[in-house]
Amino acid sequence: MRSCSLACLLAQVTCRGQRLARCVKHICFCLYFFFRRAAVSSSNHQKKYFGLEIPYLDFLQLEPVLCENDRAMTRLRIRSELLNSRGHIHGGALMSILDFTLSAAGRANDPLGIGMATIDMHTSCIEPAMTDLTIEARCIRRGASIAFCEGEILDTSGKLIAKASAAFKVLKVKA
Repeated sequence: MRSCSLACLLAQVTCRGQRLARCVKHICFCLYFFFRRAAVSSSNHQKKYFGLEIPYLDFLQLEPVLCENDRAMTRLRIRSELLNSRGHIHGGALMSILDFTLSAAGRANDPLGIGMATIDMHTSCIEPAMTDLTIEARCIRRGASIAFCEGEILDTSGKLIAKASAAFKVLKVKA
């Protein structure tokens, strides 16, 4: 009954001189291709964080740049969702991007074969972050079970914003 009433309604109502049914069909067509493109795009980028899918980093919009030879580099563009009440990038966001980038440096020699779990991380915030950021990290030592990494966050002028050192549990990834 409801679909019959809706069909009758669509056949009678006009939108900019055209029957609404035609407009609805066009809107549905556009939405289908929009969501199809978005699904294909997201499936291509599912594992964009140096081989990993990390939804939280999608939210932060962290950009992976480099992960090789015990080094990793990422970038973060400033945006309003990441700011604190003073207009600076929130310290929690800074620590999150340091944690990921340091762990990426720890697994840089075998990004798909090992994982990292943070054991301890010490972070020092030096300056407020008010611009786009570059995060650079390096693995100082990686043993069979623990990796030690350090890194820093730099602003667009190269000024030190924060630095961190961390210890990570090395986890073998099951094939």
